[in-house]
Amino acid sequence: MSAYAACCTADGDGTRLRVRVVPRAKTSQVVGRHGDAVKVRVAAPPVEGKANDALLDALATQLGVRARDLELVGGARGRDKVVRVVGRSPAEVAARLAAPG
Repeated sequence: MSAYAACCTADGDGTRLRVRVVPRAKTSQVVGRHGDAVKVRVAAPPVEGKANDALLDALATQLGVRARDLELVGGARGRDKVVRVVGRSPAEVAARLAAPG
């Protein structure tokens, strides 16, 4: 079982992923866990949705999906967010998060 399995829950034809975002980082990347969430650092500032866009781009790259297959469904204005990954099971998402970026 992947270390990221606790961060993922099934949601219809996809997965809901709990995320903790750290804005204004040097680079955008998945860096590990933060409790029961995935910790992602993003280079963008938390202004006008830029950090949210950078988050979705970083997750799309790590998960090997198109950015349009990701949807921010909770926490748009905070550090703790919920992202829906369309067309991927929780096991697939957890395995891709555990893979080297």
